Amino acid sequence: MSEKLLIIDEGTTSTRAMLFAPDGTCLGSESADLTQHYPSPGLVEHDAAEIWDRTFACARKMVELAGGAEAVAAIGITNQRETVVFWDKQTGEPLAPAIVWQDRRTASWCRELKEAGHEPTVQARTGLLLDPYFSGSKIGWAMANWPQLKAAGDRLAVGTIDSWLVWKLTATEGRGGLHITDATNASRTALMAIGSGHWDDGLIELFDAPRHALPEIVDCAGNYGTTSLFGAPIPICGMAGDQQAATIGQACLTPGDTKATFGTGAFVLTQYGAHQPTSKNRLLATVAWQLAGRRAYALEGSVFVAGSLIQWLRDSLKLIAAADETEALARSVADNAGVYLVPALSGLGAPWWEAEARGCMSGLSFTATRAHIVRAALEAMAHQANDLKTAFAADGADWTTLRIDGGMVANVWIAQDLADMLEVEVERPVFAETTALGAAMLAGVGIGLFKDLKAASAMRGKLDAFHSTLAADARQTRLDGWASAVKSVIAAAH
Repeated sequence: MSEKLLIIDEGTTSTRAMLFAPDGTCLGSESADLTQHYPSPGLVEHDAAEIWDRTFACARKMVELAGGAEAVAAIGITNQRETVVFWDKQTGEPLAPAIVWQDRRTASWCRELKEAGHEPTVQARTGLLLDPYFSGSKIGWAMANWPQLKAAGDRLAVGTIDSWLVWKLTATEGRGGLHITDATNASRTALMAIGSGHWDDGLIELFDAPRHALPEIVDCAGNYGTTSLFGAPIPICGMAGDQQAATIGQACLTPGDTKATFGTGAFVLTQYGAHQPTSKNRLLATVAWQLAGRRAYALEGSVFVAGSLIQWLRDSLKLIAAADETEALARSVADNAGVYLVPALSGLGAPWWEAEARGCMSGLSFTATRAHIVRAALEAMAHQANDLKTAFAADGADWTTLRIDGGMVANVWIAQDLADMLEVEVERPVFAETTALGAAMLAGVGIGLFKDLKAASAMRGKLDAFHSTLAADARQTRLDGWASAVKSVIAAAH
């Protein structure tokens, strides 16, 4: 039997396919950018047809590299979470734009629900808060505002990106595809009861979601079905949302293990095992994975803007020509010259949850240069992480070591700054694509290459370590300046 694993890693700004050997060696990678659509401030959309076309093209390249479909043991999928796709079960075509996780169009509705006293119930049932980040309010808004969805009747399918990709992979001429979602993605919709792992009728009613259009919730590993689009059947055997996949890829398998992914946004998850966490500091309880019907849980802190801030500096402000310029610019100045950048371009996430907050740059003077502004943007990563660390500690889950990954941490300056500001050891895998690696581990378990996730964790490989070297007074000065900047942003939002 072939042991090569084909992984689809569908992110927010790009999609890629990767080919892995069971020892964790990446045999190849193919990626394509995704178009971001911003119909008006606070709204973010994707074209689901473009996502499928570009994802399929990347996957086909990797199948060719493997030597054909017969050489691929299984497919694993990991994806941007909370983004919602609406499609026609008969035609297999999208019925509306995909509403992206960053989208804030339901902020006022979420605020109304919160003011009506619904948030404690939502948090108790789902582990989440009332925020437009999550899929439930997006689905309800779409059903109320896009008449073609209700007109579709029983033909309507609604799902997160994993559901959309599995449907397209398994659909054949004259027959619809599998309509499934894994428990990690389902746990981010605000429609699934986190304790039972099933759709919750009360939450479905609260958000006016179409129950008949939702997918079946399944495990994160197993043989779900096959795709024959690449010339021969390949089983689909692993699925998880991107942050849960990164948690698995970082081998955070023991309660207390913590990882932080710095991609488009930044997401910290602390492993809780079979114990479902409850936060008193506005963190989230989420499903880390589900295997054989049993769920492992995690406590999560979500930051909406991380790598997308650097993209904004490049594409909108034209302060840099490429992301890799930022490290040299940050090193070219001794400090931030009093400049702080609060990147609330899509609102503030944990632990603040201010959906209508907007970004702010403060402390500007004639001494500030392009390098200081870029450094302030990079510093915002550690500042936001420190806010989360404080909240995790207050919930009894302080970090002793932080395992980092994501595109941003290729920047050594950021990795060291995290160690300096958090005052913990920071581990960075030499192979940083841990999201795809986690999906590979799940697919390997699902197809039987590995007995369990512990055995699969051998794929993780070597690490680099970073330790704090910053003086305490310099650290405190930065934290004080950051706290003042965040307070001003929150005050402006009210």
